Amino acid sequence: MSTSVLENLVTARDRLLKEIELLSYEDLNKKPDSSTWSIAQVCHHLYLTESVFTQAIIYGLNKSNGKKAEAKEIQVTADRTQKIQAPEIVIPGDGPWEMQQIKDLLNQSRTIFLDFYNQIEDKSVLAEKSTKHPLFGYLPLNQWVDLIYLHEERHIEQIKELKLVK
Repeated sequence: MSTSVLENLVTARDRLLKEIELLSYEDLNKKPDSSTWSIAQVCHHLYLTESVFTQAIIYGLNKSNGKKAEAKEIQVTADRTQKIQAPEIVIPGDGPWEMQQIKDLLNQSRTIFLDFYNQIEDKSVLAEKSTKHPLFGYLPLNQWVDLIYLHEERHIEQIKELKLVK
């Protein structure tokens, strides 16, 4: 794994855990209104997304006719001013969740991703193959990897906003 990818994954996850670690059960599960996710739901969404992204990367690597796609401007993912509707597959459950459940889920999806990713001997293959992303269309697999931490950064900002709601 390139150092920068590993560092970005670790940094984003550390920031996420630091944002939620001192929250009470009530604050973790509080929904500001019926159309807004709780912090626990945001975390469940991150778990679901990382799990789906891992499966998408595996699928893209295993496609025999996998084509190379042009790199896209994926940094927009971290921009909270751009509203994005989550695909049904990554919409979180209603909860409620205990803090340890959330941490266990996040650890589970990250462990599965890293176990898979670390088995890829030649990471350059990730730039040569692609699979379809619901927002960006065909996306090189290496950018799917980058999206894991960029997406997490987006939701860290969302969590900060939710913590300000009384």
